[in-house]
Amino acid sequence: MTWTVTPERFDSPDAALLRRDYYDEVASRYWERPATPDEIDEGLTDDGAELLVPPTGEFVVGRFGGRAAACAGLLVKGDGVAELTRVFVRPQARGTGGGGLLLAAVESRARALGIRQIRLDTRNDLVEARGLYAKHGYLEVPAFHHRQYAEHWFAKELGATV
Repeated sequence: MTWTVTPERFDSPDAALLRRDYYDEVASRYWERPATPDEIDEGLTDDGAELLVPPTGEFVVGRFGGRAAACAGLLVKGDGVAELTRVFVRPQARGTGGGGLLLAAVESRARALGIRQIRLDTRNDLVEARGLYAKHGYLEVPAFHHRQYAEHWFAKELGATV
């Protein structure tokens, strides 16, 4: 099976389900119990996803064997900086290279938007995510904000497109 990664509206049916699965996983892991449907709905309400469209951002969906299996968002912050957000690969597709392809797609789009640095935050318990970022050149940096749930901060300087 192969991966494809393409821009897609954050509210398309596939993207909406991926965002829901993403929030279910991160909330359930944080609370160390399954998140309820109401908690997931509350977390998705006013979550800022509407900014993940040009010119303020981008949202990409990865398909593995033709089925929606992953997503990532890019949020333009200004001054050549953007934040990586909502990076998620469904468990059954993990270990197949999808995470790296998501990052490459987002980085390519960021370069096209004139972004020079991508940064992100994550939590202690999202060990796989931290490993993915480190593997793909994201370096741990000092905190650049103090939002709830952020425990690690990463950044990557983007070079010119090769």
